[in-house]
Amino acid sequence: MCYSAQVEADYNRYVRVVGLDEAMNIKDFVRLYWDRQRELPIRVPKALDRWFLSGAAPQAPEIPALITEYNQLQVAKLETEVFAQRKRLADAERKLATKPTKAASESKRIATNKVEQALGRLSDIKRTEPKTKDGRIFPGWYAPVVVFENGRRTIKPMRYQCRPVGKPAFFDRKFPGTYNARRDNLEGFWRDLFGYRHGVILVNAFFENVAKHAVEGRELAPGEEEQNVILEFRPEPQQVMLVACLWSHWVEGDEDLYSFAAITDEPPPEVASAGHDRCIIPIQEHHLDAWLNPDPKDLAAQYAILDDRARPYYEHRLAA
Repeated sequence: MCYSAQVEADYNRYVRVVGLDEAMNIKDFVRLYWDRQRELPIRVPKALDRWFLSGAAPQAPEIPALITEYNQLQVAKLETEVFAQRKRLADAERKLATKPTKAASESKRIATNKVEQALGRLSDIKRTEPKTKDGRIFPGWYAPVVVFENGRRTIKPMRYQCRPVGKPAFFDRKFPGTYNARRDNLEGFWRDLFGYRHGVILVNAFFENVAKHAVEGRELAPGEEEQNVILEFRPEPQQVMLVACLWSHWVEGDEDLYSFAAITDEPPPEVASAGHDRCIIPIQEHHLDAWLNPDPKDLAAQYAILDDRARPYYEHRLAA
């Protein structure tokens, strides 16, 4: 399963795919940032924040202020956490200096780790220079998704973990793997979305959890416990892939959720040989309109698009 992806950070690349600057569904982005600023559980990649802070997407002048206010709130919370944990650390060190105990030693360890984590997050919030990791998303994070709406392509922010219409809110916790949709189950579990609500995300890399011994092409040694490593897969030659997705608009009470799942299939040989059994499906750009605006009475045409996919070679390495 594609548990993490590196979405394209360049806003202009999305504009070229969508075709029009005004095709961004700006009200949905305003709502997203307003909800995050209200402390709802929303995670947004730094690359998306940069779209608005840099002025690349000037359609919503209120969004930079929402981002700035949110970052200031996070900085204040982290600085308070650093102060509290440094006090905890000092208290633990005083106790250890007079009477070493297991509790004091554990308190010192925890405080040290929390100070380091908080300082790392503070540094990340304050930095302005872009990094490759800024576009990385995980299940539960939001990403820009290209869909067909009101007769044209548009960009909408959606959560990377699909909650299909008709499912209860606790479905997210009970079935946390719905960030991927298996191709062989599109007419099963995903039948209410396949042929109706299709999208793409722009991706230049994806990440997978793989057993270390499988990556090394060997069996587990007697008594050896399985270890997990994370591999980063990038297409060769380097390119931005239009990854096929299904999406849902779930509404109940005050909650209005757009969410999506990336479609996965059997892997190409180079991904399989690296120890993973699934792979995302990048569609070819000339199929984009037919994919985004499907005919539910002609699912064969949609399968044909998935079969006639782009087929780059995926190089892999251990993720940083």
